[in-house]
Amino acid sequence: MELLYLSKKDVEEINLSMEEIIDAVEKAFISKSEGNFEMPPKPGVHPGKDAFIHAMPAYLPEIKYAGLKWVSGFPENNKRGLPYISGLFILNDTETGFPVSVMDCTWITGKRTGAATAVAAKFLARMDSEKVGILGCGVQGRTNLEALNIVLKNIKKVYAYDINRENLSKYIEDMRGIYKFDIIPVDSPEKAVIGMDVVVTAGPILKTPSPTIDKEWFEKGCFASAIDFDSYWKPDAMKLADKFVTDDIKQLNYYKSIGYFKNLPEKIIDLGDIVAGKVNGREEPYERTMTMNLGLAIEDVATASLIYRKAVELNKGVKLPL
Repeated sequence: MELLYLSKKDVEEINLSMEEIIDAVEKAFISKSEGNFEMPPKPGVHPGKDAFIHAMPAYLPEIKYAGLKWVSGFPENNKRGLPYISGLFILNDTETGFPVSVMDCTWITGKRTGAATAVAAKFLARMDSEKVGILGCGVQGRTNLEALNIVLKNIKKVYAYDINRENLSKYIEDMRGIYKFDIIPVDSPEKAVIGMDVVVTAGPILKTPSPTIDKEWFEKGCFASAIDFDSYWKPDAMKLADKFVTDDIKQLNYYKSIGYFKNLPEKIIDLGDIVAGKVNGREEPYERTMTMNLGLAIEDVATASLIYRKAVELNKGVKLPL
């Protein structure tokens, strides 16, 4: 009759590795493809322009946990000195239904999103990819590079762009302290897209975007991960994708119904089906491939369950009575 509260500091200090998260997320995609999951569409409220607070429930029988992420994204938070993403995750035992833990979800959201890009890259990127473009140098610009560095072993150069010059400078400084490959700042989105083997766009999600990436920039052989919906990519550029993939087609169609994704390619492939081996990923080196990962609650449950188990082992957090 008690639960374990884990603060952001607690979650970070548990230090779950990105390799573990990638593995957990990949297994969650396979469970989804096989129908061994429960994940209703995420409802939400929208208190301000381009701001959201979403409820994201999911159940994965294999790990014997269910959970709910109550997460917000507020683009104006940077002006307040606050992070874009904030929220909590509630983890429930599925034998009793009782909540066993409440934890900060910002670390989880950042890491599992990067992990999802890495899982997609395993099947959609060229394994000899050397040049990576990162557009948006916040949390996702960091975690996506961390995850890509695990699955793509030949990265030599990273070209980074951010509309905020301070964010860009800090990103360059921090990433150069972590990685051995070249981290190069660029002053336009174009320079972080043209000539790249991999492109990750990680800006804020905008319902009425002013996209900048033209179809001429999306070169043959490139793999793109758009984790900010279609905020950076023009429709004509996305339509060039030989394989257009998403982590959840039903969710994508829902977002289309409320005004996002006004013009997508006709054929859309579910990432889980590729991971499960039901559909081919990249088949030719010249293919343009794109994944539009929307963020799935099954990824959060898979990651949070690992954090909870390690927290118990390490005696982390504060026990609270129900």
